[in-house]
Amino acid sequence: MTQDNRKPTTTDAGIPVASDEHSLSVGPDGPIVMHDHYLIEQMANFNRERIPERQPHAKGSGAFGHFEVTEDVSKYTKAAVFQPGTKTDVLIRFSTVAGERGSPDTWRDPRGFSIKFYTSEGNYDMVGNNTPVFFIRDPMKFQHFIRSQKRRADNNLRDHDMQWDFWTLSPESAHQVTWLMGDRGIPKTWRHMNGYSSHTYMWANAQGEKFWVKYHFKTDQGIECLTQEEADRLAGENSDYHMGDLYNAIQRGDYPSWTLYMQVMPFADADTYRLNPFDLTKVWPHDDYPLIKVGKLQLNRNPTDNHAEIEQAAFEPNNLVPGIGISPDKMLIGRVFSYADAHRARLGVNYKQIPVNAPKAPVHSYSKDGAMRIDKVSDPVYAPNSKGGPAADGERYPTDSTWEANGQMVRAPYALRKDDNDYGQANDLINKVMDDAARDRLVNNVVGHVSGGVEEPVLSRVFEYWKNIDAEIGRRIEEGVKANKGL
Repeated sequence: MTQDNRKPTTTDAGIPVASDEHSLSVGPDGPIVMHDHYLIEQMANFNRERIPERQPHAKGSGAFGHFEVTEDVSKYTKAAVFQPGTKTDVLIRFSTVAGERGSPDTWRDPRGFSIKFYTSEGNYDMVGNNTPVFFIRDPMKFQHFIRSQKRRADNNLRDHDMQWDFWTLSPESAHQVTWLMGDRGIPKTWRHMNGYSSHTYMWANAQGEKFWVKYHFKTDQGIECLTQEEADRLAGENSDYHMGDLYNAIQRGDYPSWTLYMQVMPFADADTYRLNPFDLTKVWPHDDYPLIKVGKLQLNRNPTDNHAEIEQAAFEPNNLVPGIGISPDKMLIGRVFSYADAHRARLGVNYKQIPVNAPKAPVHSYSKDGAMRIDKVSDPVYAPNSKGGPAADGERYPTDSTWEANGQMVRAPYALRKDDNDYGQANDLINKVMDDAARDRLVNNVVGHVSGGVEEPVLSRVFEYWKNIDAEIGRRIEEGVKANKGL
């Protein structure tokens, strides 16, 4: 391309500029002048390029694609996005949880798996992970959990003793920690891992019947994981390994895909089921609620501006469309507030007007003004009104995704049910899912992690924690750590 037919550089106001290289100065050797507005614009914009990173899930990337419903699940939900044959544009962001934006992709950590569906009824967001459970079940502990996985206040270093201190004092973490320390704690790529809603949601059909559901996005590429040794090597050789893999796969036309399956529980079953179906640290056994196929998700377009389309993407579980609601899961209820609040703090109150967050459905909102408002408003700006403004339609869009609740206001854990305990499903994961080789790797992973700085009194609690999960695994971990430490 010749200089004559290249687009001219302009200021952000679209005004052509004279030079990309030279500031305006008093003579070639003289001082630059303050009224060089293009230089000032360049320096000022550079100083403001970075926005605050996410608190958890800071390191990540994503891509665009579509979701197509291939089966008929309309008897469970009236949501337009899940009606037979419907094809919906989507955005997915993958991430680590604890690391900062510059941290390695291959640290041992859960992976975020968040999806934005640009539906005909507004944006629907599923904020999930690559594990079907989580470390805690009450949002009061979430901030403390994240801080325990981040950096110390004194030396600004991550600290294994701090992590295990929190985990061993929070026995509900046992199931997720067993996942984390097993093979799936480090996926080979984002393409080779599953995604889960983890939370329980509600579906409601056109007849008003309600169901409890869990989402399972099964990778069509197959599950593949890295060993600790492979992950450590890649962290040093290519700390952006997962980001590069996804981008390059899509760039060469190797489009990754996932098949969506649902677990569906009849509404009334939740009252009498043998474990609490809303406890985020538990899974629903597939023998009780088998997977039901729904459709296919494929990614086929990379972002062209990672900051605008990925870093500023805002996923929030409060983005729910008619036919989909939340459940009594305490963590989900807490996230319904916290995610949107985080976006307002990080991106500004009008973050939903950023193009990547803007719905493709019409917006008729009474929101007004605020920093960085782009969409214009017009009178009337209040409701109710008699001036022709938008009006809520409870007949067409009833609040039907709800449940009954009663009792005194208390600060208490979930009431225990017959099969509710913190260690049982972790034990099942070890003895019913893992083979001998996977159990060996689990032990080695834990021994290596605990040997890296965990001291008394936390150390003794680590041994007890694992013995509560499985006596033999706990014994092997204790022996391995003590041998490493010369105890």
